[in-house]
Amino acid sequence: MPIPTPPLTHSGFRFLDPGVLADGELTLEVAEYYPGDPTIRYVPAYFFHMVHTATREKMGHLHLRVGHNDQIYYCGHIGYGVKLKYRGNRFAERATRLVFPLARAHGINPLWITCNPDNAPSRHTILNLGGRLVDIVPVPQESEMYLLGDREKCRFWFELA
Repeated sequence: MPIPTPPLTHSGFRFLDPGVLADGELTLEVAEYYPGDPTIRYVPAYFFHMVHTATREKMGHLHLRVGHNDQIYYCGHIGYGVKLKYRGNRFAERATRLVFPLARAHGINPLWITCNPDNAPSRHTILNLGGRLVDIVPVPQESEMYLLGDREKCRFWFELA
C-alpha cells in the first residue's frame, strides 16, 4: 500500500516521516495525514492502521492528533480501536508506545489520552502506559462526542519529556 504524501496544512504545520513503526506482529501504517480543520477546531492528525505484520490483516486503528485546543481536552491526543477478535493482545498499548516518539518529535508535552469512565479495557491500557488520571469531566452538549452518546471523559496525563 503506498503511503500518502504528507500535506502542508493551512497553518504551515508539517507532518513528519513516522519511519517504521513495528513491534513484532504489529505494524502501524499511515492511512491518512489529516490536515485539520480550524472551522470545527480539529487539529492535524495522523491516522494509522494497526496491521498484522505477517498476514497483513487490519487489526484496528490509532489516531495521533497534533496540537492543543478545547477538542483535545475531551478527545485527547491519541485515540485507538482494536477489532474484537484481536482484543486482549495489548495491541492498543503497543501501538500507542510506538507513536510516543512521534508525538515527542512534534513537541507534544504533556500528552493527553481520554476514555469513557465505563471503558475498563481502555482505562487499563492507559494505566499500563503510565497515564495519570487527572480528572473526569462532563462532555459539552454541543460537541460531536456528546451527540454520539459520550457524557463524561476520564482525562489521563503523560509526561513525554
